[in-house]
Amino acid sequence: EVQLVESGGGSVQAGGSLRLSCAAEGYTSGDYCWAWFRQAPGKEREGVAAIAGGDGSTYYADSVKGRFTVSRDNAKNTLYLQMNGLKAEDTAMYYCAAGRLRGKDWRLPHEYRYRGQGTQVTVS
Repeated sequence: EVQLVESGGGSVQAGGSLRLSCAAEGYTSGDYCWAWFRQAPGKEREGVAAIAGGDGSTYYADSVKGRFTVSRDNAKNTLYLQMNGLKAEDTAMYYCAAGRLRGKDWRLPHEYRYRGQGTQVTVS
């Protein structure tokens, strides 16, 4: 079983930066897709960014392109999300997820076998 533990959330002013981390405990397959999701109060969970385990391809929601960068350190078994130019609308609980998608859309949260408990990001 894999456990995912997020950290790095906090409160920042608009225009600021944060880096989220997601540490994985347990065996993780090299073909997992790793993703960040977020959910604001009263809204559905949405895909923010993802990185494929095979070729390292990255994917982003249009709303964060050019501002957020997803990366993964395989040696540390840790996923990152560098967030720059933060806006008030980025305020949400951020979750990481991992799993084999087998061609499914990376933006579908229920397709991931493993999910973390989340870290709060507040931008004012």
